[in-house]
Amino acid sequence: MSLISVFDVLGPNMIGPSSSHTAGADSIAFLAQKMMGEPLKEVEFTLYGSFAKTYRCHGTDRALLGGVMGFNTDDERIRDSFKIADERGLKYSFIPNDKLEDIYPNTADIKMTGVSGRVMTIRGESIGGGKVRIVKINGVDVDFTGEYSTVIVIQKDYPGVVAHITKCLSDLGVNIAFMRLFRESKHETAYTIVESDEHVPMSVRDEILKNENVKDVMIVEP
Repeated sequence: MSLISVFDVLGPNMIGPSSSHTAGADSIAFLAQKMMGEPLKEVEFTLYGSFAKTYRCHGTDRALLGGVMGFNTDDERIRDSFKIADERGLKYSFIPNDKLEDIYPNTADIKMTGVSGRVMTIRGESIGGGKVRIVKINGVDVDFTGEYSTVIVIQKDYPGVVAHITKCLSDLGVNIAFMRLFRESKHETAYTIVESDEHVPMSVRDEILKNENVKDVMIVEP
């Protein structure tokens, strides 16, 4: 017999009419801005499936915009996302894409441009009950939920990098719950994603970056 949590029955604490279209959308964007790690000056949302069809009437647009501004699912400011974004000088656009059919129904691509000029694109899926998955970072297939403390390492796919990452985590007492490597192709850009069931100290980032083949490290806390 499988266990059912209170969350599965009641759903998330949220602003909006739909756990998939509102809370899930906010959570995808909230994770995206955490990965970006700097204030945004511009964001472009490409919406697929039912997101593309119903984003205005279900508040998906407000939720996505609120999420990239750091508003969590129960933040009442989501209702005023457009006004707040305008006041902050954040440029935003929504592009419905109903032509790509081979994709999960509630999916969004978020292209973020930070104040430094750095650009990052993530793809997220709202999988029901307010839960989400991040499935692409900068076009590379990945898979994580943001429910655990997550370390995302962008690296060159060379021998020894993964061993370096695990040693850094071990030295700082971080317990690894899940660890996976995703890559474009051999010796190209790769993403190592480590999920831990405990807090990850920010000092992990500096230690991992000491390897010459590591390009960037992102730490995303739930």
